[in-house]
This record gives sequence, C-alpha cells and structure tokens, in this order.
Amino acid sequence: MLFKTLSAAVFGIDAYLVEVEVDISAGKGDYITVGLPDPAVKESRERIKSAIKNCGLDFPFQNITVNLAPADVRKEGSAFDLPIAIGILGTNGILQQKNIDQYLFLGELSLDGGLRPIKGALSIAVRARGSQVKYLVLPEANAREAAVVDGIEVYAMKSLPGVLDLVNATTVFKPTVIDKEAMLTEASQYSVDFRDVKGQYYAKRAMEVATAGGHNILMIGPPGSGKTMLAKRIPTILPPMTFEEAIETTKIHSVSGLLLPCHGLVGTRPFRSPHHTISDAGLIGGGIIPHPGEVSLAHHGVLFLDELPEFQRNVLEVMRQPMEDGQVTISRASMSLTFPARFMLAAAMNPCPCGHFNDPMRECNCTPPQIQRYISRVSGPLLDRIDIHIDVPAVKYKDLASKETTESSTFIRERVAGTRRIQQERFGSEKIYSNAQMTPRLIRKYCVIDDACHRLLENAITKMGLSARAFDRILKVARTIADLEQCERIVAPHISEAIQYRSLDRNYWA
Repeated sequence: MLFKTLSAAVFGIDAYLVEVEVDISAGKGDYITVGLPDPAVKESRERIKSAIKNCGLDFPFQNITVNLAPADVRKEGSAFDLPIAIGILGTNGILQQKNIDQYLFLGELSLDGGLRPIKGALSIAVRARGSQVKYLVLPEANAREAAVVDGIEVYAMKSLPGVLDLVNATTVFKPTVIDKEAMLTEASQYSVDFRDVKGQYYAKRAMEVATAGGHNILMIGPPGSGKTMLAKRIPTILPPMTFEEAIETTKIHSVSGLLLPCHGLVGTRPFRSPHHTISDAGLIGGGIIPHPGEVSLAHHGVLFLDELPEFQRNVLEVMRQPMEDGQVTISRASMSLTFPARFMLAAAMNPCPCGHFNDPMRECNCTPPQIQRYISRVSGPLLDRIDIHIDVPAVKYKDLASKETTESSTFIRERVAGTRRIQQERFGSEKIYSNAQMTPRLIRKYCVIDDACHRLLENAITKMGLSARAFDRILKVARTIADLEQCERIVAPHISEAIQYRSLDRNYWA
C-alpha cells in the first residue's frame, strides 16, 4: 500500500518541497530509504519505530520503502522523521483523512514520540505559502519563527499523537498567531550601550561616521584600550532593522541552527566575532552541502575581526568578493549556492607585535623590521576596502574615574538613521544605499569640492605622506561627515576630519 505526505528541505537559505512516499509490502520487515538521504535521514528508521511503539501504536512488520522526491537532490537533517511516520501510520489505516495534500509536516521524533525542533522553519514556511499549502505542522519550538509568515496556518505540536489528533480532527487546535511588530520591537533590545564606554571620544566619533556612511573601520591601539568594547557597540548605533531585513537575517540564522526557540525573529543587528584561527570555509561558508559562514551570519550587521594580522592571509583574501558584491558564491561539483553577505567590517590590531608602540606609559622593544613584517600580514587589497583607520590609545585614569554621563546609543542612532535617509534619497536611482559604495563616477558626481578642499588634499598627499589610494576614501568619508551635519556641499572642515581617519596612510611607523 502506498501513502504520500508532504515535507520540505532547505537548499542554501531557501527551501523546496519534498514529497515523502511510503510503500508497505509483504516481506521480512526490511526498511529502506531512497532519494539521496544523508546519515541523519537513514537513521530515522530507529527513531520512528521506537516513537510509534512508545505511543501505543502498531509498527508494521513488513517491507517498508521510503522515497524522498525529488530523488536527485541530497536530503539532510532529521526533519523528515514526522512525515515518514505519518506515511507509515497512513498505510496502517490510522489516519481518517486519506487526502492530506494541504498539510506540510516537519519535525524530529524523540524515542517517546515527542517533537524536537528543526532548522530552517522560516524558509520552509515561506516556500509553503508560495506553493499554496494551507497548513504547516511542526514542533512547538519552531512555531513563532514560522508564524511570522502570513497566509499559512501554523500548528505547533508537542508529540506524534497530537499530530494524529490534528489530522483526524479528534481535537480542536488553534493555529499560532503572533504580533509581528511587537515581536520585532521585543527582539530589538540591545544589552550594551555606548554610554558604557569611558573616554575614547575620538574613536566614538569615528564609529558614528563609519556607521552613518556604511564605511568599514580599522582600530589600532594597545591591548586593553577598549577596541573590542567599542566594536561590540557598533550594532547599537546602526539604523533599526526593518521587517524585511529581520526576515532575511532570521532565515540565515535559522538554517544554521542558531535561532533560539524563544526568538521568532532576529531583531538586533548581528555581531559576529570569529577567532583568528578560523578557516576560509568557516569564514565564507562551505561543506559538501554548503552552509553559511561568518560573513553571511553577519548579514545586515557587523563582522568584527580582532587581532587582524593574526588571521591567515588566505582567509582574509577570500573576504574580498563578499565585501565588494554583498554576497558570496560557493561552488561544488554538483551545485552552486549564493548566500547574502552585506555587512560592515570592523577590525582591530595592535600597532606592533608587543602592542606598545607609541604608548607613553610602556616601552616598545620591537624593531622597525619586526613592525613592518607584522603590518604586512594585512594585504593592501583588503586595506583598500577599509575607509577609516583610527588610533585608539590607552584610556587615561581621569576618564576611567570620571562620573560624567556620555551620550547613549539611542541618540547616536537617531543621527545615523537620519544620515542614512539622506543617502537613500541621493542614491535612489543608483542601486546603492550608502556613501561607502560610491564608485569613482559617483564620487566625481556627489563629492564636488572647492579650492580650499583641494589645497588640503594636496598637502595631505604630498606633505603628510598619505598614499594615492586615500584620495577617494577621504572624499567618501568627507561626504558622510557633511551628511551628518546636513550640509549639501563638502567644505574644508569635513576634509580635515576625514584626513585624520587615515592613520595607516601616514608614515605611522617611521
């Protein structure tokens, strides 16, 4: 006897429907799963068998063949436990409804018949709605996440018997309903604030300029100067996430298994800080079936690389494409997947191997060749994509002991959001969203400067030792500073401030 149920699987960050066909025939009790299942799917036999028996139901002692269609796409994960179990019970006549085409089942079964959470529920809910499926049945832990999608009824189930009661209509269940706006507001609370940072007014100003224009930033300073503390607070001053951004970010975290059951949405800007021993596959994504890496998990947020020169050179080089394109493409022999990766890069490094170069309180024992070798670990092409590099000196005692109340993230975020709106209006027809993305053509169009600004730039390049590549970077940052002050034209003070944000282009270690 043949019985069919509907399920789904994730491919990249999107989902596709999977038809689960269960056929039972006379035999010695053989069980086989076809349709390119991975080991987790193959092992479902024992979970399903124990779950059905422990729920007081009969497991057929016959040959069982399970087919997962389409059969030419590899299936992974444990979400097929529930649809396979429903198919087996359907062949036994336990289901009163023979036509369950409008139900999509997902869930991992425990040995007692309980339902455990699965990955990618949001992506699957979006696909189910697009395929005109009416009912989505999945574990209770995934209900809030899936219920974000309108146009489909989401039923949160705790166990296999509950699913049978739902399908047989022996018990009345209500679909999960949530207030999306309230959920996003609740999820948008940060636990840190710029008010916590003592001193470092120059660095805070640079952070505000960087977030206002979408510029990547590099902090240079001795250990303990607060570089990591500052970086962790960058998301708090970025503009609040829109609902569309929250959905896209949540999909990535959901398929990676990083979404907490109590959170239906990722409402705060992601902050990812991988260790410097990370591999290139861990950073950009990879695997036999590619999964998102850190650059994708930081989508719409911040990727922080602490101790930048300690990262392997090949790991840093693979970031060049996602930083340029806002997405990363991973190719394998049988497939090619593209993940979104539009993030703000924040990096930190010491000024020398010991970390105390130019520190008035501690002596640096590094030789000039050692310092140059240390700095050269960061490639020029990567530095070309960082518009702002600033010095973050050690905090003075009077700043640490000060009881002065500094500006909170909320006020800074309001200014940043206003500046971003100016840029969105300016670049409405250009298909970019921030000053950092301006091409040379757009720089010439929107960064027109007067003679005083030209003289400042000439002095900076010829007398201060700034490199030629700093020219466009200074203009883009100056455009952001002007936008923060709501000025239509770039004037000399804007250029002067932007020049100060190019530490590495000066003769820093001379």
